[in-house]
Amino acid sequence: MIPAPYFKKYGRRPGIVASVDGVTAAAIGAISGAVVVPGRRTIFEQGSCPDIPKGVLLLTTLGLLSSGKKIPEPLIVLGAAIIGLVLYPFVK
Repeated sequence: MIPAPYFKKYGRRPGIVASVDGVTAAAIGAISGAVVVPGRRTIFEQGSCPDIPKGVLLLTTLGLLSSGKKIPEPLIVLGAAIIGLVLYPFVK
């Protein structure tokens, strides 16, 4: 938040744009890496077959995110939480 006023003033310089692009790519990579391992463990638990409801929820979420529609991420998380709460009694 501290450099925000400076970014507004100098944000169009090619060096600044390139560094922001690099930081953005690094953040996306770090977040993706942090999600893949727990996600794989959740869907494909050790020694068991894939969990179908979780897989369907995963594919539905990926479909929504890649559809091109601008859906706020908190809304997707809330929807997934509600679906999980509804389905939990049926799968356990």
